[in-house]
Amino acid sequence: MTTSRCFSTSIRALHWWDHVCPAPKDPITSVTEAFLADTSPVKINLGVGAYRDDEGKPIILQCLRDAEAKIAGCDFLESISSAVSSKLVEESVKLVYGKDSDVIKEGRYAGVQALSGTGACRLFAEFQKRFHPESQIYLPNPTWSNHHNIWRDAQVQQNTFSYYHPDLKGLNFTALMDDVKNAPDGSFFLLHPCAHNPTGVDPTEEQWREISHQFKVKNHFPFFDMAYQGFASGDLDRDALSIRIFLEDGHLLGCAQSFAKNMGLYGHRVGCLSVLCNDMKQAVAIKSQLQKIARAMYSSPPVHGTSLVSTVLSDPDIKALWVKEVKVGMFCFSGLTPKQVDWLAREFHIYMTHDGRMSMAGVTTGNVNYLANAIHEVTKYGENA
Repeated sequence: MTTSRCFSTSIRALHWWDHVCPAPKDPITSVTEAFLADTSPVKINLGVGAYRDDEGKPIILQCLRDAEAKIAGCDFLESISSAVSSKLVEESVKLVYGKDSDVIKEGRYAGVQALSGTGACRLFAEFQKRFHPESQIYLPNPTWSNHHNIWRDAQVQQNTFSYYHPDLKGLNFTALMDDVKNAPDGSFFLLHPCAHNPTGVDPTEEQWREISHQFKVKNHFPFFDMAYQGFASGDLDRDALSIRIFLEDGHLLGCAQSFAKNMGLYGHRVGCLSVLCNDMKQAVAIKSQLQKIARAMYSSPPVHGTSLVSTVLSDPDIKALWVKEVKVGMFCFSGLTPKQVDWLAREFHIYMTHDGRMSMAGVTTGNVNYLANAIHEVTKYGENA
């Protein structure tokens, strides 16, 4: 190869990535980044939810310490065993559908371990695209910002349905039902079963029954993203009521579960994806397809967090302790405008997402008065803030 040709190849190689621009900042992780860059001693992070003590320091639930002690000495160097993964799925579906439900007894579900709730949603989005390529997903307005990213990257067309009424600061139920009725028959809908993110506003039991009925009329497919079971009411079964109503009404549905929040395992990425089926034969087929998709995406999940969750859910004494510890709320919807949120960050060093969602884990007895006074300052002028 001549010197000039080598030089030409080198020049071309220098330009491989010149066209790549920075990605837009993630609305949640960017909050933490801004908080960490702030040198103010009074700064407050109300962004990502994770358990904190009253000094704002991370805490580990006692149930996890007990589970850790129980599995101490186990070999975590092997890739995740089918036994550990199966136990996680088995206990997870009991948690959401009820241990005595027919779908559990009859094995009419396809369940796989996933990388927390995000991974479970992404797995389902890929599955939806592969087997219903012309379908779209209806997302509530508003919803967790990452839902849009997940279905966009799976190349599933998106639409929205009415959910929150900002003036009433509550559920816009009439508009929601109209959108469900007007959507094409057989549409996919993403639903928050409890502790809606970011508003915290949930339908009542009667409203859930009306929604379920209309879904049956329209033959819609409900996909639930269960990220906060136990946080909405402090009762694990009550927080799964919406899903069990759909179950009673005979729906086939999908569910993403995350243990990042309700077990404080944000960094362990433990979750489950389940899809209800007509029979065991269909369940076997769907599970094999989900495993095939997962194999190409990340192969197998980490084993340590999986073993912790499996132990908590399967050991009666440790699970009973977890049920007590989980009865704590984490998020609230402040109703603050993006402009007011920016003002809080700029003038008071208080950080939260632009939609006004506040993680209560960042509020302590030491900063609650400062926070309340700051919110009062930015809201006393209304929209002119």
